[in-house]
Amino acid sequence: MKIRLQTQSAIIEAAFQLFKSNPNASVAEIAEFAGVGRATLHRYFPSRDDLAIELALIAIKELDEAAEAAAHKAASHTEAIKLMLFALIPLADRYWFLINQSVDDDPGVQQQYKRQAQETAQMIEHAKREGGLNPLLPTAWLCEVFDGLLFAAWEMIRKENATAKQASELAWNSFINGAGTHDEQ
Repeated sequence: MKIRLQTQSAIIEAAFQLFKSNPNASVAEIAEFAGVGRATLHRYFPSRDDLAIELALIAIKELDEAAEAAAHKAASHTEAIKLMLFALIPLADRYWFLINQSVDDDPGVQQQYKRQAQETAQMIEHAKREGGLNPLLPTAWLCEVFDGLLFAAWEMIRKENATAKQASELAWNSFINGAGTHDEQ
């Protein structure tokens, strides 16, 4: 069977949009929003879980690409952390569903989350060594703070309590003033 990328893309985009506003959207709702029948959707994604896992893997890849592009411009690891926050936070609308979908038990998703956590920990370790982050704070703690601030910023945007720029500033100020040496700002 040849996959029509246009149909598959329409299903994926419809699911992203619907999960953003309704995390419990049904397969029928997604198919209707994508302009395809349920049978067509099931040819591409046999179950709702299969679709959610595919969306998670796409989101993780896109988040990685945005983070890598931002970090590539940085003069230091501390600056890379800041640029990554500023690159990831505006993606709130697209990735909010990651919090609301139960895909964490999928081995492929787990592997990607583990890789991301290791990369974040390495960057934080480097930032601590260069003097941008408090070396007395455990790296595992700083990783949790980083992730928590990212999700808090996404929540602020989702609730329309802040723009992406405002949420980025708030997240960075909270991170660096709570975890920094106060030399980097």
